[in-house]
Amino acid sequence: MMVEVLKKMFLRDLGKLKTEIELYRDEQKIWYVEKQITNTAGNLCLHLLGSLNNFIGAELAGTGYVRDRDLEFSSGMVPRAQLLKSIDETILMITSAFDNITDARLAEDFPKPVFNETVTNAFLVMHMTVHLNYHLGQINYHRRLLDN
Repeated sequence: MMVEVLKKMFLRDLGKLKTEIELYRDEQKIWYVEKQITNTAGNLCLHLLGSLNNFIGAELAGTGYVRDRDLEFSSGMVPRAQLLKSIDETILMITSAFDNITDARLAEDFPKPVFNETVTNAFLVMHMTVHLNYHLGQINYHRRLLDN
């Protein structure tokens, strides 16, 4: 049951991420930096996709994804179409991953230390939902504040 709830939450919020990126009237504003706002919506989007593909894709689903975290914040202007394609690919990965994860597997330890400690897969996956929502809120605020 928990697996289905988590899958539904991830798919819902990745859909919201896609909508936020689509709602920018000016594509260049996805990468806009002003005053104290140093993380662009584009960089946050790349960061979210990198995190999900690393922790859920590579570690839990065995996708072979190799993360370049630094590039998530330094890549420059990735076209909106590529961001949307990457979101769609992450949606497919999440769907496949959660179709193959059981509630029993959630109770097992995550294969690598997180925050310098051993955590369960459930802890890690719940952390990923909170992480997604935190940055999704930042992207929403960035869009409403700077895309005018």
